[in-house]
Amino acid sequence: MRYDNEGLTFDVTVGGPLDGPPVVLLHGFPQDASSWDQVVGALHEAGCRTYRPDQRGYSPGARPRSVSAYRLSHLVADVLALVDGIGAEQVHLVGHDWGGGVAWAFAGAHPERVRSLTVFSTPHPEAMAWAYLHGLRQLLSSWYMVLFALPLLPELLLGGRVDRSFVTASLPREAAARYARRFPTRASMRGPLNWYRAEGLVPGIGRIVRARLGGPPMESVPSSTVRTRFVWGAHDVALGRAAAERTSRFVTGPYTFVELEAGHWLPELNPAQVADAVLATIAEG
Repeated sequence: MRYDNEGLTFDVTVGGPLDGPPVVLLHGFPQDASSWDQVVGALHEAGCRTYRPDQRGYSPGARPRSVSAYRLSHLVADVLALVDGIGAEQVHLVGHDWGGGVAWAFAGAHPERVRSLTVFSTPHPEAMAWAYLHGLRQLLSSWYMVLFALPLLPELLLGGRVDRSFVTASLPREAAARYARRFPTRASMRGPLNWYRAEGLVPGIGRIVRARLGGPPMESVPSSTVRTRFVWGAHDVALGRAAAERTSRFVTGPYTFVELEAGHWLPELNPAQVADAVLATIAEG
């Protein structure tokens, strides 16, 4: 399946019963829709219809060059266009890593379109902003975000080397090789890296800079008012406990926090637990 938004064309992997409840799964960096391959089988067996878009910067037909095209409002608009395109009044929304950040923002902006929300690894953006501003641990853990936000250098480091770079970060070798095939050149990495460069996608760092320079505050991400489950790996080296635990302050609807004895790459390394968490949220909703 494909759909269009803002003149861009997005690829979507669709599966499961035609009449099943729609579940939209948003991948992270440097992943793509295939990051959910080991998860969706259980969702299909449970009767769900799944939609897995290759997001902006990842779909071949959706790779704008400008950094501003990757601001959070555009990423949220991409998801809204998908939900409209499949004719769903509401969806069960699932996100991991940057996909989790977009899922939080979409649920905050369009709660009437979200039946339930399940986020893996990524704390609420406002909790992340708090963690950046109130201690060094999260800032030190997120050193790579600063690196990825630099011009040109990240493309030089990662272009054609995604597999070698991320296997060392505990991403399974087979998955890393699969993602590397999507990014064979430096130019192909520009879109995914622009997520890190775009205003609003690293809110804590942006707020630190603006606070020091006396600039205007950045736009905040609203709290989630829908049924929400947040699943976090206790051994995640990039996204720390302080933000994970503070996320509850940014959910006003029914909320469940699940801590796993796991790391960051939950869809690839803990697919059964990921599927169980999604199905539990759907059942509660």
